[in-house]
Amino acid sequence: MSDPHDRFPAGFFDRQDPDDPAFYEPARLVTHIDDAAIAAVGALYTELGIDGEVLDLMSSWVSHFETPPQRLHVLGMNPAELDANPVAAARTVHDLNADPVLPFADGSFDDAVCCVSIDYLVRPIDVVRDVARVLRPGGRFVCTFSNRCFPTKAIRGWLANSDEAHTRIVAEYFRLADVWHEPAVERRTPVTHRGDPLFAVWAVRA
Repeated sequence: MSDPHDRFPAGFFDRQDPDDPAFYEPARLVTHIDDAAIAAVGALYTELGIDGEVLDLMSSWVSHFETPPQRLHVLGMNPAELDANPVAAARTVHDLNADPVLPFADGSFDDAVCCVSIDYLVRPIDVVRDVARVLRPGGRFVCTFSNRCFPTKAIRGWLANSDEAHTRIVAEYFRLADVWHEPAVERRTPVTHRGDPLFAVWAVRA
């Protein structure tokens, strides 16, 4: 079986700094997008009705829900950041670039989210596919992102492309994973917004 990542140009998933454990060892208790973009994330979660048992992938000390879900499970690289998340009911330290298989049983969650982190994955299609495995029927996976990133950690293909191209790239991850219905793509902040733009791509488990 061919690797769907090979559908992208050579070097697309390379990064300037591949040493994730060293980079994410210090806690960074900061937000990575501005208040308007954060509000747009929360508004989307509310609009979609993201609730129940929810998995927040590549999470940190804050999850941008207007109203927290019934039970939020955060997964990330830094234990201090995850421990500081006030709405998290459970925490898992896991490096998705070292192992894209999620450490959860099939059908463990109702929905999943990933905020401003999809650009750091070196095997994103494997991750997107495995998210479907751990969701229950009808579960959604919502990816939100902006034009802000740690440039040494983002994949080269992301850095080389525009905001609009980023939405096409993430939508293609869902399509190539071959376990999702056709993804929805939206810009969630107005074009006239002078701050951080916020884009979203999400799909329902097939």
